[in-house]
Amino acid sequence: MHPAPSVIFFSTFSGLGFGLLFFLGFGFPAVTGFTAFAFFAIAYVLAVGGLIASTFHLGHPERALKAFTQWRSSWLSREGWCAVAALLVMALYGAGLVFLEQRWTVLGIIGAFLSIGTVFTTAMIYGQLKTVPRWNTPLTPAYLLSISIAGGALMAGQITWAIALLVLAGAVQVITWTMGDNAFESAGTDLASATQLGNIGTVRSFEPPHTGTNYLLREFVYVIGRKHALKLRVIALGLMVVLPVLVLLLPFNHWLALVAVLSHVAGVLASRWLFFAQAEHVVGLYYGKR
Repeated sequence: MHPAPSVIFFSTFSGLGFGLLFFLGFGFPAVTGFTAFAFFAIAYVLAVGGLIASTFHLGHPERALKAFTQWRSSWLSREGWCAVAALLVMALYGAGLVFLEQRWTVLGIIGAFLSIGTVFTTAMIYGQLKTVPRWNTPLTPAYLLSISIAGGALMAGQITWAIALLVLAGAVQVITWTMGDNAFESAGTDLASATQLGNIGTVRSFEPPHTGTNYLLREFVYVIGRKHALKLRVIALGLMVVLPVLVLLLPFNHWLALVAVLSHVAGVLASRWLFFAQAEHVVGLYYGKR
């Protein structure tokens, strides 16, 4: 799949924002007043900024509101409803902390689950696609959720939790890559099964369907070399997990904490680029690209 910058920024930063809101909803860190305002401001900038970035990938952004009407069948619509509900509930919860120095525990817990529910619905937009075998697995929501929660713990300054959750996210990432590399072949879809002509002989393309490029080739048949993918995986895992964990094991320092956060964000961006770039869509069979 074509790794569009808007979708990469959306999935990365909204995941971090909602991950931070998840921890704030449970009272971690236990802040009030201006400090609480700073934490909520960061969470909302990340979450809302990511959601806004996602609209730049739409052909008609002005029609985005229509997605809210399809909640019965569309994970995109469910994502929209979850996001709005999470942001509204957490805004009320945050207002209590900032202006009244009151922690409305039940409201915070509801907002926390709505926040992580938003990340889950985002994951299911990709995880439901049978046409992309690498995504069509329970590992897809596990991948997005683990990174979101780990990033939230890191942003919330929960060092012990952050170390454990970053290691867990790294393990899920490695498993996702390992299983994903065989997903397309394991799905059993090829040119013969796609055309239903395999019973009469070997199926092959007589000639290319097009003399030039088109929308399907640009969006769904993106190819990255295996050597480059391996290098990016090492970089992504090193920046997303290894370096932040090593920094967090050192005596606490605000500048080191900033390094850990920036390193994690850079690693997630690289990981998310690979998430899209390595996703093989079955339409590529039609063009002889799989």
